[in-house]
Amino acid sequence: MSVDEKKTRLAAWLPRVCFITVCALPAVLTVLFYALRSNVSTMDWAADRISAPIRRAMGFLSSVFPFSLMEIFCVVAIVLLIFYVVKTIVLTVRGSNKLKILSKRLLTIAVAVLYVWSLFCWLWNSGYHANGFAARAGFVRNGATVEELAAVTAFFAERVNELAPLVSRDEDGRYAEDRREIFDLSTLVYQNAAEEFPALGGRLYKPKPMIFSWLMSRTGYTGVYFALTGESNINNNAPLFLLPATIAHELAHQLGVFAEDEASFVGILGAVTSGYTAYEYAGYLSGLIYLRNALFMADFDAWVGINESLCAEVVMDLQANYDFWVSQKTVDTGVSFFDNFLTSITETLSETVDAVYDGFLKSQSQELGIKSYGACVDLLVEYFHVASESQKTLNS
Repeated sequence: MSVDEKKTRLAAWLPRVCFITVCALPAVLTVLFYALRSNVSTMDWAADRISAPIRRAMGFLSSVFPFSLMEIFCVVAIVLLIFYVVKTIVLTVRGSNKLKILSKRLLTIAVAVLYVWSLFCWLWNSGYHANGFAARAGFVRNGATVEELAAVTAFFAERVNELAPLVSRDEDGRYAEDRREIFDLSTLVYQNAAEEFPALGGRLYKPKPMIFSWLMSRTGYTGVYFALTGESNINNNAPLFLLPATIAHELAHQLGVFAEDEASFVGILGAVTSGYTAYEYAGYLSGLIYLRNALFMADFDAWVGINESLCAEVVMDLQANYDFWVSQKTVDTGVSFFDNFLTSITETLSETVDAVYDGFLKSQSQELGIKSYGACVDLLVEYFHVASESQKTLNS
């Protein structure tokens, strides 16, 4: 075979090799992740050496934009998918070789989805299979006794009672802290917590209020961290008094705290040690909600006693939080048939999102699924039990 013939054959094969490589790469990365995810040391390496630097770089790049790149990504992806599916149907119907056209276009969609999923696996899912914050910080999660739970819940109740009158309120006693200032202070939240836990000392990028906050409210979520852009995205419609705790939770994800229960604990820890009253109040109030829910099932009488100890401002905020989330489950336009129809859609949407996210978490070895948001109680009791005992001694 002559040199020219070899060049011609190579030129003919090169596009095919490139095509196969492009199509196979995300599948290989995905298979590799699932094959290695049970190896904790490998996932530790991936979380520290692959995920962390890339997410930090993406966070830096996305911080240039005041709006959420995640929202733009999702909207564009949905629009393109709808357009592509419609065009696929048209071309398949009109084309002579329908099977070939359909298979090629379905392959394109499959490859695109696999690229996104493989990136998500290595940038985020790897952290679910690595050693978490509790393990790295030396926490031993043996569970909490009822007495310890009651003591820590009482401690949180005392702290919210102390802080509730110190935050800004309007003439009717409603929470009135400045929303912009809460966002501006966000990147400083962990400066004190980082002295005790150096892993929380990484650079933070300001969270972004979401345009589609109304949709987040309807599905029952207050924020989301998006690993592909390194952004913390916040539901800006949720109750303002818990906004600092939500921000601290999503920033914990920025710092590499992957599990939801650990991010809730770290968020509360960061908020209550921040030195900023709005964050301290939100942190203790958020923790109190978790603890009260657990105490209700463990010791109803203690739960009643703590509820009766709460000051008027705290009761008002807790009621406002309850009323807001109840309002998001229904639609009230004044037209009963229309309201019932939209309320049914809202309920279905919320249940579907919960089911999908629950399934996703469980598929990544988060056995509690969405219930893991409340599993931070053990960590709260373990960490704050000493503080609660000290407070009890002072009170006596």
